[in-house]
Amino acid sequence: MKTYSLEDLTDHYIGKKGTEKRDEFENELRLDLLGQAIKQARLERHLTQQELGDLVGVKKAQISKIENSTTDARLTTILKVFEALGAKVNFNVELNNKRIAY
Repeated sequence: MKTYSLEDLTDHYIGKKGTEKRDEFENELRLDLLGQAIKQARLERHLTQQELGDLVGVKKAQISKIENSTTDARLTTILKVFEALGAKVNFNVELNNKRIAY
């Protein structure tokens, strides 16, 4: 029985790194992970979506959409969510496969 790595399967079914389809897939995956991180932090702080929304100044539905990655939320809103949760946020920027220090 032949085994395949996740990378091989992703290359085959989604596309190779650098292709538009693969980039879209990886961006969606990152948004999914971001939503999960927000939900986990909210639950650890024993906040409801309504309470977090009140802290941020958005409706409960917006928090739900962010947590479930069903919206393209503004970066400012996401940063406000993390600030309300008392979470530290780090960004890594890469340009032409080189990390940019800031």
